[in-house]
Amino acid sequence: MTLSKRSYALVNGLNMYYEIHGEGQPLVLLHGVLSAIGTSFSKVLPQLSSTRQVIAVEQQAHGHTADIDRPLTYEQMADDTAALLQQLGIEKANLFGWSMGAGIALQIAIRHPKMVRKLVLASVTYNRNGFYPELLAGLETSKPEDLAGSPFQEEYERSAPKPQEWPRLFAKVNQLDREVQDWPPEVIQSIKAPTLLIIGDSDVVRPEHTVELFRLLGGGVAGDLVGLPRSQLAVLPGTTHVALVNRADWLVSMITQFLLRTF
Repeated sequence: MTLSKRSYALVNGLNMYYEIHGEGQPLVLLHGVLSAIGTSFSKVLPQLSSTRQVIAVEQQAHGHTADIDRPLTYEQMADDTAALLQQLGIEKANLFGWSMGAGIALQIAIRHPKMVRKLVLASVTYNRNGFYPELLAGLETSKPEDLAGSPFQEEYERSAPKPQEWPRLFAKVNQLDREVQDWPPEVIQSIKAPTLLIIGDSDVVRPEHTVELFRLLGGGVAGDLVGLPRSQLAVLPGTTHVALVNRADWLVSMITQFLLRTF
């Protein structure tokens, strides 16, 4: 993997960290909550960047990007990412988001549709009912020390400008989780970008919910009769939420074929 650039860009008052790898049509990687580039994409980034340009970003208060005095919201993170792409002179890109990053990608598709070529959304929901109830209950009582010694906390310690602010990030994430996005079906149906939905069969997202989302995005048809839809659905067997982004053997092949397909 060739690292072309590692830098910061001032967007909307935020000094946002990003990396650029490889050359070709741009693919933007959007990491998960409490995660960063390494813990989200270290297994897939080298292969993905071997055939295209990959732009990996770190959102407010995550990884190398310092926190500022504002809450974490999906809308703001989407606008920050769009502003970064504009600064880099990228008019249109493919987006690959996992977990929180997939929610950000959806927001970009809704708020900045002309910037999106295709979407790859791993473990995404479009309303609160997409999660298992026990997960939502657990989020209400989660604490920073619950992740002490985890890869997420260790990466934060290594990369954050102020590692002591882990509890502050956790508090902001808890508030973000309480305000899970809830989009009306017609908003989802307005998304025109071809979309690949991916979940694990043991994910935190209910498979029924992902099928509902797939249908809203034009899927769920008899392709032999009417042709393949602009959206695709993949369920990875024996795969949990956290393990999903480590399944490079499946992900890279699926994503590569999807991005190459003409719709």
